Amino acid sequence: MSNQTVSELKVLTAKSATNYGFDVTDFKMFTHLNPLSIQVNIRHKNPDKKVTIDDCSILSQYIDEAIQGSSILDQPFNLEISSEGIGDFLTEEKDFQTFKGFPVEVSYQDLKKIQQQTNGLLLKRTDNELQINQKGKTQRIPVEDVIQVRLTTPAG
Repeated sequence: MSNQTVSELKVLTAKSATNYGFDVTDFKMFTHLNPLSIQVNIRHKNPDKKVTIDDCSILSQYIDEAIQGSSILDQPFNLEISSEGIGDFLTEEKDFQTFKGFPVEVSYQDLKKIQQQTNGLLLKRTDNELQINQKGKTQRIPVEDVIQVRLTTPAG
């Protein structure tokens, strides 16, 4: 498949998504599959809205119709629309509420302003501190010292 065909499909997909209030965050084509597979990740243009299954289903219909109506592809294909999902890093208040009890890795600076890392289960974040559970003990880290909080696996 030519690079021009892939580029045209990317543009068509992005335009269709934009028309319905979404941005394309990733576009992949797997031409070695039969039928070929097109995977598109989307997010809402409005950052306060989360992508739902219904959004993916509806946008899938619109993008499929746009591709079928164009002369770009003349072969069968599978189209998968999904959201970009949450990143590994917790930044928003709702992230800290949603992932309460999940394993996290916290990067922070200590009293001597030296960067440290610690792991534990997320308890909560208040205006003043981040609390994590480490083997039954609560560690409190001042919010102003927190550099980043990242979701991890239970093994780290």
